[in-house]
This record gives sequence, C-alpha cells and structure tokens, in this order.
Amino acid sequence: MPCIEADGLTHVYFPGTPLEMVALRDIQLTVNEGEFIALVGASGSGKSTLAQHFNGLLLPASGSVRVLGGDTADKKHRRALWRYVGLVFQFPERQIFSNTVFEDIAFGPRNMGWDSLKVARRVKEALASVGLSAEMQTANPNALSGGVLRRIAIAGVLAMRPRVLIMDEPGAGLEPEARQFILAQLKELQAKYGITVLLITHNLEDAARFADRVAVLRAGELLCVGKAGEVLSRIELLQKAGLKAPFAVELAHRLTVAGIKLPVIPLTIEDTARVLYDLMSTGAKPGRG
Repeated sequence: MPCIEADGLTHVYFPGTPLEMVALRDIQLTVNEGEFIALVGASGSGKSTLAQHFNGLLLPASGSVRVLGGDTADKKHRRALWRYVGLVFQFPERQIFSNTVFEDIAFGPRNMGWDSLKVARRVKEALASVGLSAEMQTANPNALSGGVLRRIAIAGVLAMRPRVLIMDEPGAGLEPEARQFILAQLKELQAKYGITVLLITHNLEDAARFADRVAVLRAGELLCVGKAGEVLSRIELLQKAGLKAPFAVELAHRLTVAGIKLPVIPLTIEDTARVLYDLMSTGAKPGRG
C-alpha cells in the first residue's frame, strides 16, 4: 500500500530570480508502507530536496506529493505530518539544545501530549534502539562524543514512533562500525513496527546491505527505481549518476571480464563469500564466458 506518492514533482529554488534553479524535474515515485528504500545520488542530485517534500517542509512548484493519504498542498494535513513523518537531518547532533539527554529526547513525545509515564518509557526505548543505556538520560550532551550525539538525535525522532522515518546521510562523519550499527537498528525497527524507512545516501554499500528498493537520482531527475539487487548491479547506470557500485558488484564484474561468471551477482561481501562457498562445496565451477 502506498504511503508516499510523488506525481510529476518539480521543485524550483529562487523562482523568477537570476538564481533560479530547477532542483527536481518531473519526479514519479511511489514509496510503499513498511519498506526500506534508499534514495541515492551524488552531491547536488536532489536527494535531500526530494525528502523534504515528504514531510511538507517544501512544496512542489508543479506536480503533487501525497503522504499518508493526504496532499501536502493541504495546509491542515501538512501541519499534522510532523507527528507521523520523522526527518533526521544530516549532522542532527547540531540540533541538540537541551541540558540533559532525557530532556532532548522527551521534547517530541511531550509535544505529542503524552503523559509523563509514556514519555519516560519512550525515551528509554528510544535509547535502547540506538544502543545506549537508560543511565545515559542524565548526561549532559555537551560532554558527549559526536557519535553518541548522533545516536541521541536519532533517538529523539524514534521516540515519537513515526510511521515514516527519513534519514539524511545518518552515517556521515561516523566510524564504519557506528554507521553499520545505527542502520542495522533501523532495519530491525522497520521489521518490528512496520516503519517505512527512507535512507538518503551516496554510500551504495549501505544501500546494498539494508534497502529493499533503490531510487537513483542525477541532477534532479529520477534515473531508475527498482529492487536493490536489480538497480545496484547496473554499473553503467550508477556511473552515469556519479556513483561507485558496491565492491561486491565491482568484483563480480571484474570476474566476468576475466571470463569467470558467477551464478548470481552478489551485493555484499557476505553474499560474495556465500556464493563462492556454495560453488566450492558443490564442486561446481563458475561459468566462463
């Protein structure tokens, strides 16, 4: 069932001025409820601009966007979206403003009108979902590392249990282990609560590991959208978008060029290891072109 539908979406910055710039052109995209979709593209491709239409922060110059059954052009519907669509900006830790971790995470749930017990429970659950203990609630954010602050900022959105969660480069500036942990937790939340997750990234390794579908943007245009395995195996398309294919896909391509064709194109290193192990276990030989 669709939860987001962009129909002919075009967005123009500074219209009618010498700085006018078309950031999105005739975007047709449907996001289904409960799926994990990655919006990928090089810097300036329009990923973040597109995502900001999905919670009503931006409105189309032409075309339409429907989110959770309502048109974002409807002012009443747009104003209510903050309750259901969570957007975590790139470097969200810069938005932390409270003196304690608890107060920062509790800000959104309190604005939902929940009682203190429910707020406290959601804060604790949100901390656990990003790998932090309940003891962290009393900590001063100013004394914490950037990686921990990133988790706290994400917890502040998760505490409201949104139906749609949009993550804009959540792993930017983080160590690989921390980035993988956060994305793995989001994948678990998607499965557990049926949350729709939109991951904005230029890192196709992350898209390969976690996304159900991938949408590729280039210079404001939607080049392709489809299942992760189908899209991420198209090296020429990804290069056209200014992106580097996942390492496992590149490896499979190099093996094919060398005359060794794997039975399937793996997306991750783990997939590659399984394919090679199966070939060795069965005594089969890779096909040769």
